[in-house]
Amino acid sequence: MTKSFTVHDLPLSERPRERLLKHGVTALSQQELLALILGRGTKGKSVMVTAQNLLSQFGNLKNLAAASVEELTKVKGIGLAKAAQIKAALELSKRLEEHEDIRPRMTVKSPEDVVKAIKNQLRGKKKEHFYVLSLDTRNHLLESEEVSKGSLDSSIVHPREVFKQAITNSAASVIFVHNHPSGDPTPSNDDIQLTKRLKEAGELVGIEVLDHIVVCDHTHLSMKARNLL
Repeated sequence: MTKSFTVHDLPLSERPRERLLKHGVTALSQQELLALILGRGTKGKSVMVTAQNLLSQFGNLKNLAAASVEELTKVKGIGLAKAAQIKAALELSKRLEEHEDIRPRMTVKSPEDVVKAIKNQLRGKKKEHFYVLSLDTRNHLLESEEVSKGSLDSSIVHPREVFKQAITNSAASVIFVHNHPSGDPTPSNDDIQLTKRLKEAGELVGIEVLDHIVVCDHTHLSMKARNLL
């Protein structure tokens, strides 16, 4: 009889828990996140297979969250205990979203406000990370989204990815932010050219580019303030 494939047959570097610990939770796929919630699979079957069965059965996370315990237990490998774990995890996510919805939106008035909004995501990073902050007509922060993670000294950013979520958010304007792990916030020529190209793309889609902030752990630089925008 052929031995069933389980998560323990995966190399350590590819197991969900080890990948989360090494790369952070945002690096995991929906399947991997579900696998971690479930904890373990069934006899002879990997929890990754069970997680994929859930996604295949319900199509997306929205449908999965709306499913009842009874509906969840119809998926092979999901008993009452695992169904309860799924419902509890998704309910926590729902309550977090409700909390964020009633929290006053941050108003961005200066480069310092931008740094305040994003510094925790960038502190101590060894690679460049490029973020887009979407703002409404009153400069309220709608969302901050990471769109690129580059090498130690460069970040490849495509206009399509930059403005995709801003358009979804019906943003009136955006502010770009990326970090320099070197500690020197001086923008490179590539940084300047990229900003100009993105500004032109913003004009085409009707979203104003207000600034591009280069952030280091202890300092920052506004391209607009330096007339580089």
